[in-house]
Formats: sequence, C-alpha cells, structure tokens
Amino acid sequence: MEKRQSKRVTVNLKAERISCTKNCSVFIENLSEDGIYMTTAPAKNNEYVPGKEIDLELELHNGKIINLNCHVKWAIDNSPDDLTNSVGLQIIDPPSEYRNFVRTLH
Repeated sequence: MEKRQSKRVTVNLKAERISCTKNCSVFIENLSEDGIYMTTAPAKNNEYVPGKEIDLELELHNGKIINLNCHVKWAIDNSPDDLTNSVGLQIIDPPSEYRNFVRTLH
C-alpha cells in the first residue's frame, strides 16, 4: 500500500542547501506537493539525520528561486559505491507557489 499523500513527479532540478559550509549543491530527482527525494555528495557528521531541519533554495525551470523549509524523513549513505547520499524530505508548510509549480508538472 502506498504511504505517500501526494503523487510523485520525476524531475531533474538543482537546489542549494542554505547555511551549509561545503558541498551545498543537491539534485532533486522527484518531488510532490509535500515532499522531495534528493541526492547529494556524501555527508559527514550526520548532516541528514531524520528530524533535522534544513532549508533549500530550489531553482525552477524559469530561473525563479523558491525557498523551502524541510524536515529530513530518511537518509541513505550510498557511498563509496555511488558517491552520493539519498535523502527524503518533508516540506514544512509548502508555499503556494511551490504547490502550483508541482501541479504544472503532472
């Protein structure tokens, strides 16, 4: 049974983590109106611990930037094989502009 509340859409978007010191670029592989699946360079010091709050700047196809406040739901360290981490995020109070963007992708 599917646990997700919203339909996922496969995308290839770049985002930046706000308030990080190194390897701030992340790649969004799929998203929904209230969640994001992203990949990132291997993290050190448990950067992606479930429950931790992180902020993203998501660049839309038209160049517009949307700020998203998120909670880490889960994280998998795929390195050294993949050299990436996989991270699931829940968006805290998604802005209407973001929700409208996701709806245009369906």
